[in-house]
Amino acid sequence: MKTHRLLAGRQGAMRQLVVVALATFVLADAEGRDQGAPATARQEVTDSYFDVAVKDPYRWLEDAGAPGVRQWSETQDQRTRHYLDGLPVLRPIYDRLYAQIAAESPSYYGLQAVSNRIFAFYNQPPKQQPMIALLGHDADPGRARVVLDPNTLNAKGTTAIDWFVPSPDGSLIAVSLSEDGSEDGTLHVFEVESGRELGEPIARVQYPTGGGSLAWRADGKGFWYTRYPGPERPAEERHFYQRLYFHVLGQDPTRDVLVLGDGLPKVAEIALSNRRNPEILVATVANGDGGEFAHFLIDRSGRVEQLTRFEDQVVFVTVGADASVYLVSHQDAPRGKLLKLSPGDRVLAHAREIVPQSDAVIQPGGEFGGAPVVPTRNALYLRELVGGPSRVVVFDLEGRARGELPLPGSATVAEVEPVIDGSVLYDVDTYLRPRYYARYDEATGRSSDTAIAETSPVSFEDTEVVREFATSRDGTRVPLNIVRRKGAVLDGRNPVLLTGYGGYAVSLTPSFLGPNARLWLDAGGVFVIANLRGGGEFGEAWHQAGNLTHKQNVFDDFTASAQYLIAKGYTEPQRLAITGGSNGGLLMGACVTQHPELYGAVVSRVGIYDMLRVELDPNGSFNTTEFGSVRNPEQFRALYAYSPYHHVVDGTRYPAIFMQTGQTDGRVNPAHSRKMVARLQAATAGSPVYLSINAHSGHGIGSALSIRVAQAADRYAFLFDRLNLHLPAHDGQKRP
Repeated sequence: MKTHRLLAGRQGAMRQLVVVALATFVLADAEGRDQGAPATARQEVTDSYFDVAVKDPYRWLEDAGAPGVRQWSETQDQRTRHYLDGLPVLRPIYDRLYAQIAAESPSYYGLQAVSNRIFAFYNQPPKQQPMIALLGHDADPGRARVVLDPNTLNAKGTTAIDWFVPSPDGSLIAVSLSEDGSEDGTLHVFEVESGRELGEPIARVQYPTGGGSLAWRADGKGFWYTRYPGPERPAEERHFYQRLYFHVLGQDPTRDVLVLGDGLPKVAEIALSNRRNPEILVATVANGDGGEFAHFLIDRSGRVEQLTRFEDQVVFVTVGADASVYLVSHQDAPRGKLLKLSPGDRVLAHAREIVPQSDAVIQPGGEFGGAPVVPTRNALYLRELVGGPSRVVVFDLEGRARGELPLPGSATVAEVEPVIDGSVLYDVDTYLRPRYYARYDEATGRSSDTAIAETSPVSFEDTEVVREFATSRDGTRVPLNIVRRKGAVLDGRNPVLLTGYGGYAVSLTPSFLGPNARLWLDAGGVFVIANLRGGGEFGEAWHQAGNLTHKQNVFDDFTASAQYLIAKGYTEPQRLAITGGSNGGLLMGACVTQHPELYGAVVSRVGIYDMLRVELDPNGSFNTTEFGSVRNPEQFRALYAYSPYHHVVDGTRYPAIFMQTGQTDGRVNPAHSRKMVARLQAATAGSPVYLSINAHSGHGIGSALSIRVAQAADRYAFLFDRLNLHLPAHDGQKRP
């Protein structure tokens, strides 16, 4: 018997959590069972949280390095491969998707304008990984050239660019590179003209837990960058305690000076930006993933001044060319308001409101979003959301409205990038048209399309997107973006694929649907995207209504969405499939355990399923500000009430379930998928439960193109099989 002690409590009151592990293994035997799955041994473990006894029979599957776990994983993956590879539809689906993706035009994204140059990520199918390209200020792709191609660094295509930052004059570029989708990045500096690498690589600058960031000093002779601990800390702490250092080009990295880090939370996530004014660096420190931020200003001498604290509810800060500071605040404004500080003023209380809260939501930015406020010498560009779709309002520097950037109806604008000629480039993405960039002229107020425009071999001319609303259990209206072929008949027989996310204030906004959705539509399907609480589509109040102890609202919203689609004649339960990844994988687990009768098939990718153990993983600690902690009694009760792993019921007729995970995932421990699959296979009295484990992928970010296509083909082959769909004779491509 082993006894482990973990302190748990609130406001200093400590309670003991006792784990009792009995070293007894028995084969799983339940009222139901996935008869085709290998039997999984149970090791009876009981945890006590605030006097609540919780069983965990598959704790042993958490040890990825144990020989028994490796053997179990290989057996599960082999079983899944035998099933999928035996489906006649798998290879045709893969061939179709790969051919269509390979036929897409080269694409540019993540534009960064410095001096008279524009750097961008450059994707050229069928190459495995995106590259870095250099364009002139005219943004003419016809004269672009590749600066760094990771496909030449690794023939397998598994070396990925995490992020890059060009120097202020555009002569150098700093790049974080990682392997096998791990997002475990090492920093390299290259000369743009020659491609020659300068200095020694710097390890541990990027990891999935807190990300990574870099900003150049204005003179280009050094840069600030994030770094994680090395041997000076125990191994279990090396993906926490992110700190900020300054590096002088040509200097030994071991001599780099610590700039910021002492006193920051263990789960601090540091993001850097001085692109609008290279003389003043903004260091944004997130308190984990829950939406609390502190901001520091650093001048070129390295002097650090704290501007905001977590409790101030300021979510974004940027500095204009004249050194004015612009701040997005949620203080008494859950949809956001814009404040301004005069040059040199570092007292938050002196900030004055220049754009009040409106009916729209100022976008929060963050890891997967562009800056919500972009200042130029003459204007401010404010990126907003209106329930999902974007709008960009143009103001003068005092907050007087000048108009909006022209957009084609329901669209997303993720980037607004000023260039040297005084114009602004911005991207436009819609469900039915691939992304393109437009140029806005501040002097004339007019916009025109640029030559940076993606094309796709698939067409959606026969498709429409309608927006309808489901009503959740508490009466909240939940938007549904329904993608269907024109003239679709609502006879209750359509195969429907429903997806959602509902967390971290992430908004599901319009983006080109591409070959995957075209495949589903051509098979007679309807594709539905639900904007759930927990997201950011309607502001911070919408986010907070779906986080911490309110997380059940997210699952209720998704359940209501499924019930709406059935009630309105779109589909029936046996023809309704659901899919989601990461936090959306948690969504899948919760919804299938709460309402298994609603769904015909479930695809869950890199999901979180054991909500009582998730915070013990490195990235799980960062998530406690979003999900809560078992150390808090109220939050424990909420977590336990929906934790999917703990709500699998023996003998239940669960629908067919397919889970995917990657061995190098640093965001969600693959053990969640192992334990959940074992529990479901032991319990189900219904359809089979499959697990696919890829040795060369992580959370999906940075995976090679061939891996991404193969994983997509696996998902659709599973869905086609379970819903009895047929691959269409035509391929959905445009015809002359």
